[in-house]
Amino acid sequence: MADDVHEVEEMVSVASSLVINIGTLNSRSIESMIMAGKRANSLNIPVILDPVGIRATELRTKTVNRLLEEIKFSVIRGNMAEIKAIGGESSNIKGVDSMDDTIIDEGIIKNIASNLDTVIAMTGAKDIVTDGSKVCIIDNGVPLLSKVTGTGCMSTSLVGTFCGITNNYYLSSIAGIVSMGLAGEMSYNSLENKSALGSFKVGILDNVSSLTANDIINSGNFYEI
Repeated sequence: MADDVHEVEEMVSVASSLVINIGTLNSRSIESMIMAGKRANSLNIPVILDPVGIRATELRTKTVNRLLEEIKFSVIRGNMAEIKAIGGESSNIKGVDSMDDTIIDEGIIKNIASNLDTVIAMTGAKDIVTDGSKVCIIDNGVPLLSKVTGTGCMSTSLVGTFCGITNNYYLSSIAGIVSMGLAGEMSYNSLENKSALGSFKVGILDNVSSLTANDIINSGNFYEI
């Protein structure tokens, strides 16, 4: 959010983690992203990438490639098409939306994580988190989450939050993705009108703010394969 070149390094210096999200990309912010990422790397602050809409435009593709070349990322969070694009695989993407969510290949995601030496958190119909060795499947969430703009970006921010309190970025990614799924489930279950997107979105925010460790332990549906 603090994307001016005159303050970005100072702001990163007091942060516990850095999320780089290319959702609202422009030429000015690209340079700030590079500066922020390099500063975070120098201070051993975890950096999380959300490659929103990579391959949707040439600018987005070139920007992500540059970010990967110049910054060491602790976690990359994206949908199936975005993650496949990151790894140089063919993908089916329309704007910022993945058309690949029904085609899940844990092996591809695991190989991408291993090749990039990072944790991959892939969200979609089924969520996958892998560090290139371990693979965790997460089954929390409801289909209505895909209808609310920004839930992917919010998931990335939750991952970044957990990365700020432990250097186990695999575990942090699992906790962040599970938290988003649980918040969605809680919000949906409380709806009288199950198609009320506005109320559903507010409920997500309410439930994220009140989520507890016991909620994750008792209601989190995740397992390693």
